[in-house]
Amino acid sequence: MKIKKLNFQEQNHAYDISLLFVAIFLCVFGLIMVYSASYYTAQMKGLGGTYYFKRQLISDLVGLVGLLILSFLPYRLFKWGMIPAYIVAMILMILTNFTSLGHTAGGRTRWITIGPLRFQGAEVVKLAVILFCSFLILSYSREYRGWKLYGVMLLVTALPAALVFANDLSSAAIIMAIPVVMIVLINNNRKGAVLFGILMLGLLVGLLVMKFMSLERLMEIGEWLVAHTPLKAYQVRRLYVWNDPSYDALGDGYQVLQGLYAIGSGGIFGKGLGAGTQKLGFVPEASNDMIFSIICEELGFFGALALIMLYVFMLSRMVQIANRADDVFGAMITVGVMTQIALQAILHIAVVTNVLPNTGISLPFISYGGTSSAFLLAEVGMVISVGRGNTLVRKKK
Repeated sequence: MKIKKLNFQEQNHAYDISLLFVAIFLCVFGLIMVYSASYYTAQMKGLGGTYYFKRQLISDLVGLVGLLILSFLPYRLFKWGMIPAYIVAMILMILTNFTSLGHTAGGRTRWITIGPLRFQGAEVVKLAVILFCSFLILSYSREYRGWKLYGVMLLVTALPAALVFANDLSSAAIIMAIPVVMIVLINNNRKGAVLFGILMLGLLVGLLVMKFMSLERLMEIGEWLVAHTPLKAYQVRRLYVWNDPSYDALGDGYQVLQGLYAIGSGGIFGKGLGAGTQKLGFVPEASNDMIFSIICEELGFFGALALIMLYVFMLSRMVQIANRADDVFGAMITVGVMTQIALQAILHIAVVTNVLPNTGISLPFISYGGTSSAFLLAEVGMVISVGRGNTLVRKKK
């Protein structure tokens, strides 16, 4: 009997140019807005007007290189980086919180300084959690079904999230949300989906009650939270500002009020790119945590809406990639990245518009912040790799 020789080749899907384009476009737009929002501040600090722009440009270029490299790698290789990324993330957060390497700014120790480099360990945690949870779902969904698998995922996520929570509530919330969204999407049990919906509804009702209760009553609750929970006094004071923006208008409420002034003054079409005035020393962190308010002031409602639509387009591309992924590992990587970008954008916009309490979070691809931009671009590269696929098919003679 003659044995036929089998030849195989790698079958890739088309490279998602549209996702690459929108990521680059957002970064270019972010560079323009960072330059506009930071020029005055940089000049006042004697750093030169393009200081923050140049630093952001370098970070974006590094992230773009990472995007291109990762997008051409088979995404199944990413599972080998899961454990090293998780270990590195834990070490970085421990060093940030418990050693002199942690850098404090604005009362928050979110950065770690190693030689000339300064970056946020929370961004490494987000990537590590995405990879770890995706791997757990791929490897143990058969051995540990239902709540056992979900419990392991949440346990793996809880420890790094707790370390992040100490100084970055918003990032900790995103980190914990990543496995929850994955669980909801892979859970075919309607009871689990209903339970998740009830929890979200309860959270929304709780926020609405706190938003419209009297400030005096909220301050009583805040004192109890500081005494009996890990929340710190500065975090609780943000609840007071959220309830009443005029609370401590020259202190804790100053940033929120100035941001709202910027949004209101922009109107429908804005004052024009570069023509905003609130960035001239009025809005704190204008190029970072409050950059959406500068976008609204200079480009108006239509500019802000166009930006939101770009995010919607990016997320829609990721939904398509997740749906056609070759396996659950690729689908969950895409879901994790999509969750991070979506929640980060929603939280930033909600905080700037005072829909949610101020937590200090950057706008994806737009805000000044090298670590965030570089890691987000690298994660987009991972999603593009999932979209390309890595399926072995038999060659046709």
